[in-house]
Amino acid sequence: MGFSISLASRRLRQRLGAGLFGAALAGSAALAPAAMAQDTIKVGILHSLSGTMAISETTLKDVMLMLIEEQNRKGGVLGKKLEAVVVDPASNWPLFAEKARELIQKDKVAAVFGCWTSVSRKSVLPVFEELNNILFYPVQYEGEESSRNVFYTGAAPNQQAIPAVDYLRENEGVQRWVLAGTDYVYPRTTNKILETYLKSKGVKDEDILINYTPFGHADWQSIVAQIKRFGAAGKKTAVVSTINGDANVPFYKELANQGINAKDIPVVAFSVGEEELAGIDTKPLVGHLAAWNYFMSIDSPENADFIKKWQAFTKNAKRVTNDPMEAHYIGFNMWVKAVEKAGTTNPDAVIDALIGVAVPNLSGSYSAMMPNHHITKPVLIGEVQANGQFDIVWQTAGLVVGDEWSDYLPDSKNLIADWRKPLACGNFNVATGKCGGKD
Repeated sequence: MGFSISLASRRLRQRLGAGLFGAALAGSAALAPAAMAQDTIKVGILHSLSGTMAISETTLKDVMLMLIEEQNRKGGVLGKKLEAVVVDPASNWPLFAEKARELIQKDKVAAVFGCWTSVSRKSVLPVFEELNNILFYPVQYEGEESSRNVFYTGAAPNQQAIPAVDYLRENEGVQRWVLAGTDYVYPRTTNKILETYLKSKGVKDEDILINYTPFGHADWQSIVAQIKRFGAAGKKTAVVSTINGDANVPFYKELANQGINAKDIPVVAFSVGEEELAGIDTKPLVGHLAAWNYFMSIDSPENADFIKKWQAFTKNAKRVTNDPMEAHYIGFNMWVKAVEKAGTTNPDAVIDALIGVAVPNLSGSYSAMMPNHHITKPVLIGEVQANGQFDIVWQTAGLVVGDEWSDYLPDSKNLIADWRKPLACGNFNVATGKCGGKD
């Protein structure tokens, strides 16, 4: 039934070869430590603690502090304690780049865990490449990127957006599609991929409605009325939502105000999780869906232990967990393992050592870092419950390999990323045999 492993995922796995993990895990001889003059190893935390994205990002700062504290109780890394360096880029995209430069040049951090929106990631990307540092990016994104200095622990489109659409098509009988997003790179690129994908499945132009709104958008009356009219054409309609941040609260309220419920026009969200639902009235959202790679409701010993530690750390038995938190959990543990394998925090050595590293995820399996700097993840569809949790209604049979370049965009379909030497390329064109994209 439904989506399991995409063609792109199978294609990537075929490229990897059977010996990837054995070779990667056996390699990387210890190098001379580069940052041993410091008394501690500094770790940067680059998340918005104010502004429109604080509703989502503050928790990621908190979970990083928990993970660092826990690692220090284990003895730190390479015999040294870890020191968190927290900055607030304040949902200001240019400020992300300024704060990233400050973390690397002034604070001398060994790696940075941060960003939420793709525009913030795009803002800092040149800084990490120029200064040769490491960013772990924990949030679902649009793909169409693979940087040597970035490790993408959130979902690529084939690990979230495409399986969500397949679920709605195959299980809900959806025929008309509203692609609603916040107006920036992630929603626009994801919807471009989804529009092409839906048309490849026979969906007509008149059965796709695309809408974008600015960050923090609050007045949804006319847009929801448009969605309601679009859904009144006699075909099953769904909303695929890439709306980010605090704009989600008035969006769902307006759906309820205009009498749209999940049975009539279901919404599947890619940026609404347990943290966004905490502390708000969930009645307008009950029955609507979200697609992630982790839900707090997962029944596994690993998840139960993580939740227990999180609530003890925050001293709040009601504090929730969510998907980007798990991505930081995975990414942080991968970084620790790679540093220990390399014997140094030197970015070049750690970047090479990270490929092939596998660590437990919270679903009870292992996620691995692939040569394209994306990880393997399960895909889950959850239904919002009145208590702010998700009932998992569907999931892939196994783990899905993140596909960095979409098969559904003409400029991307021939591109792959493989950061292993000697290829060491983020956009290798398999048709032309050249590194550097479509040319």
